[in-house]
Amino acid sequence: MVTNTKEVALEQAIQRHLTGTTTEDLASHPAPVNHGYFQFGRPSDFDAQYAIDTRLFWEFLENTQGKELAKLQDQSPADWQRKILERFDRLVKKNGLLHLLKKGLAVDDATFTLMYAAPLASSAAKVHENFAANIFSATRQVRYSETNPGEEIDMVLFVNGLPLITVELKNAWTGQTARYHGQKQYRDGRDATQPLLQFGRALVHMAVDTDEVFMTTKLAGPATFFLPFNKGHNEGEGNPPNPNGHKTAYLWEEVFTKESLAGIIQHFVLLEGKATDPLAKKSMIFPRYHQLDVVRRLLWHAATNGVGQSYLIQHSAGSGKSNSITWAAYQLIETYPVSASVAGGKGLDQPLFDSVIVVTDRRLLDKQLRDNIKDFSEVKNIVAPAMRSADLKSALENGKKIIITTIQKFPFIIEGIADLSDKRFAVIIDEAHSGQSGSAHDNMNRAMGASDADPDEDDPQDRILAAMQSRKMRGNASYFAFTATPKNTTLEKFGERQPDGSFKAFHLYSMKQAIEEGFILNVLANYTTYKSYYEIQKSIADNPLFDTKKAQKKLRAYVERSQQTINTKAEIMLDHFIEQVVTPKKLHGKAKGMVVTQNIESAIRYYKALTKLLADRGYPLKALIAFSGEKEVDGVTHTEADMNGFPESDTRDKFDEDEYRLLVVANKYLTGFDQPKLTTMYVDKKLQHVLAVQALSRLNRSAPKLGKRTEDLFILDFFNDVADIKSAFDPFYTVTTLSSATDVNVLHEIKDALDTVGIYEWQEVEDFVARYFAGDDAQLLSPIIDAAADRFNHQLDLADNDKIDFKIKARQFVKIYGQMASIMPFEVVEWEKLFWFLKFLIPKLHITDPDQDMLDELLEAVDLSSYGLERTRLNQDIELDATPTELDPQNPNPRGYRDGEQERDPLDDIIHTFNERWFQGWGATPEEQRVKFINVVNGIRAHPDFTEKYEENTDPYNRGLALEKMMQDVMLKRRKEELELYKLFASDPAFKAAWSQSIETVLRTGM
Repeated sequence: MVTNTKEVALEQAIQRHLTGTTTEDLASHPAPVNHGYFQFGRPSDFDAQYAIDTRLFWEFLENTQGKELAKLQDQSPADWQRKILERFDRLVKKNGLLHLLKKGLAVDDATFTLMYAAPLASSAAKVHENFAANIFSATRQVRYSETNPGEEIDMVLFVNGLPLITVELKNAWTGQTARYHGQKQYRDGRDATQPLLQFGRALVHMAVDTDEVFMTTKLAGPATFFLPFNKGHNEGEGNPPNPNGHKTAYLWEEVFTKESLAGIIQHFVLLEGKATDPLAKKSMIFPRYHQLDVVRRLLWHAATNGVGQSYLIQHSAGSGKSNSITWAAYQLIETYPVSASVAGGKGLDQPLFDSVIVVTDRRLLDKQLRDNIKDFSEVKNIVAPAMRSADLKSALENGKKIIITTIQKFPFIIEGIADLSDKRFAVIIDEAHSGQSGSAHDNMNRAMGASDADPDEDDPQDRILAAMQSRKMRGNASYFAFTATPKNTTLEKFGERQPDGSFKAFHLYSMKQAIEEGFILNVLANYTTYKSYYEIQKSIADNPLFDTKKAQKKLRAYVERSQQTINTKAEIMLDHFIEQVVTPKKLHGKAKGMVVTQNIESAIRYYKALTKLLADRGYPLKALIAFSGEKEVDGVTHTEADMNGFPESDTRDKFDEDEYRLLVVANKYLTGFDQPKLTTMYVDKKLQHVLAVQALSRLNRSAPKLGKRTEDLFILDFFNDVADIKSAFDPFYTVTTLSSATDVNVLHEIKDALDTVGIYEWQEVEDFVARYFAGDDAQLLSPIIDAAADRFNHQLDLADNDKIDFKIKARQFVKIYGQMASIMPFEVVEWEKLFWFLKFLIPKLHITDPDQDMLDELLEAVDLSSYGLERTRLNQDIELDATPTELDPQNPNPRGYRDGEQERDPLDDIIHTFNERWFQGWGATPEEQRVKFINVVNGIRAHPDFTEKYEENTDPYNRGLALEKMMQDVMLKRRKEELELYKLFASDPAFKAAWSQSIETVLRTGM
């Protein structure tokens, strides 16, 4: 007899695992037998009108709540069952099944629990007994339709007769897949108006085959949206081979156990929407597999290993990180130790953590946590925000279980908190990067750590050791760090150290998997780059010497921020946005773009250029700008609020409105900003490493309701090379690991170099630190710091270069030690002392670059004579490497000021070198390019319409039209002599715009 590979075989495998038997096994034994976790359900017991297994529903209530049933049986002996069913039907249509499973069912003076919650470690024996009384069941071939009684769903899972999950099963060996046929069957072949399939009746609907699982919580015909519920394979979509069975066996062996299903109901499933909204307008959140997996793994590891652990969760954008953090935060406060050794001196009936602190830069997380906790917990008032020191201290003292603060506020609210070492904390860090590695994170650890010194002992040495050790990840706190882009320092601080000395994340949901599963879009699929061409010329007769490297950098910055350059690029950006985004009505006319600029000054210039272009052309669109603080440009002080016309706090919401389509930024909104309508990004800023990934990933948010696709995404990059972008993304595409720990011996070298200069005496360092940790008045500290600063600023005969060298090395020491102190496996007391002394000394060290005044003079000695752009890559798909990436530790090189000889060249040579590098592409040599340009300019000046329609025309719009026509005429006449130039002019809109801008500048200025 050959193996059964048909669909029914998969049904049998699931049913046999859950119930211990199959329908076929019971053919000779009509009475159901409970051999497994579940009871066997009979299709004939299913009531399609109420979507209930009536036999098991009444069995559960009679066995567990007979007294409550008796109340209704006495009052209404003839129709007590109908009364309960009709009351249930009304409430489930109004609130959904999840609400009733959690809150129960009230009928007249009787109240029924419809599912007993799973017990906690501290729960009484009665709670365990009640949970065991729940009846979990599985029924095959359920006839669910009142209008078409022959329609069947392959399998339904119930608790106490109430439907939890419907399952359509397929088998790839018969040519039927869950990905296509299972989803199609739900969309097109199932009547979602029938009670069982109405929204909120069952928690989730799953299409399953031997290889993959897909789920949806709301059936809506052809518009039904399915999500993968797969483990992932090779850091991508799908499931790995299973040596013991089908790839999807985890579904029934792991997820469908009664303890698992009860936990999902109690701790994961969310019904989102306003309380006043009808059920149909709400949405149900069922955890994806990786969300369920990471939370459960974290809880198990914490309960098994106790407080004092660190965890790095590398979850890509699109992973649903906010929900994962919410679920983890809520359940960590209900996690109990599994043994006395883990309990740390407290009872096994006491939670492992006293409080959970969530550190985030997403202000919406506070509201999300509060709203979700309402559904999860009987105790409502357990979440508290903390934006000031007083807020945090009060929250901790009043026993708040979940405390939320922002990364920005954390350094301030931690200061001054009393010793909290008698409490145990779970610290969840959202988007953990190296920014968490410095003093802010140190303060957190110090506030949570115990002082190892005797309170009666006043030895300064002990105080230093206590402060140093408390900055480490103390035994009274566990750290849960979530990030999509872990740096080497993040991996070292929070990752798991492997036997070979490397570090890796505790849990992974990769960018590759998120893209393949459709949760985010591939932002690198349509990447266009431009190359800039500059030519400058001297505006003075002299030929002074300048530092060559600094001069080249200064000149490029000068060219890039010139209004002529920005106007040219702004015109290219707007032309593209109108032609490729607005006119085709991307995302039903709601698509938006972001302009990423080098700095606030450039952002302001871009905003003004784009706003003027929009007004001049009469486009009914608006641009916004985002930057922090205030900035003076051309003698005028600007703020974001003044330029936009409304408070800075409203920018995010205003940008969501249809009239605002472009957002100009420098650094603000490059991280942590989710706007699904963003499809296009114009980049005029150097993007490297993590910043490149974070910034470009602003585009990757999916928007299924708007039909957002990868094809809708565009990136136009004026600054970065494709190879640089690829190298930035590759490390975070699949697995990111760290090869080894950082070599901190460099701190010895830097300290030795600092000590020898003579800025401070070591006794001054000792004295300052002792007073600082003794809490002395600041007036007693200032003289110590001021004495050292005065030596630096006035007394010692130090060359400017030596002063700069000292200050650079001092900053290096503070940065490196601040990052490494919390993860070093040993303590060096001198490092800790010098760290604190330098932190206060550095701000008082006054020195400027001796070349700065001369470099400022450089800009007065040159003019931009020509500027051009050429498109070099058009809609390129940047393919990322799927192999795991191993980062090297930071192991910094202790360099000082200008290691090596300074090179100085005459201005003529600097200009020549600059033009050779940046003004190439229009001819064999810059001279040939210049001749071509001049010939075209002269041709326009000789045009018969030039004087009347251009020189004497006072209407800017008509002047522009006239110039465009004359330029076209001249280029057509010269195409035989300059065929390559004409092809470039005719085929590349960017080149044409830049060429035109340069010609217009020459004509306007008379150059």
